[in-house]
Amino acid sequence: MSFINLEQLPFVGMSHEFVGQTQGAPFSAYLVTAKPGQGPALHTHPYVEVAFTIQGSARITLGDETREVSAGGIVVIPAGMPHRFVNAGDATLKQIDVHASPTFIQTDLV
Repeated sequence: MSFINLEQLPFVGMSHEFVGQTQGAPFSAYLVTAKPGQGPALHTHPYVEVAFTIQGSARITLGDETREVSAGGIVVIPAGMPHRFVNAGDATLKQIDVHASPTFIQTDLV
């Protein structure tokens, strides 16, 4: 068992990174704080990812489909599915992206 604070996690780009392998957990998570217009490039993971939108709105692309998701929205992203999100609002986007892996494995497509 461990107790940590968000501020103890590494902050890279727009996210605090919870790496399960480091914390003794079988999953990892990005705790996203994205500015308007900010988001990652199109990419894939070899495992399922679940994105929980906590605050704001995101335009999320999965394969050929793009939808806007607001606070309370949950998106299940299948393994190998090309995807990305961008903060579609004019306020901060807060999202928790849970990865079904103790480490992050990402292949950028652009």
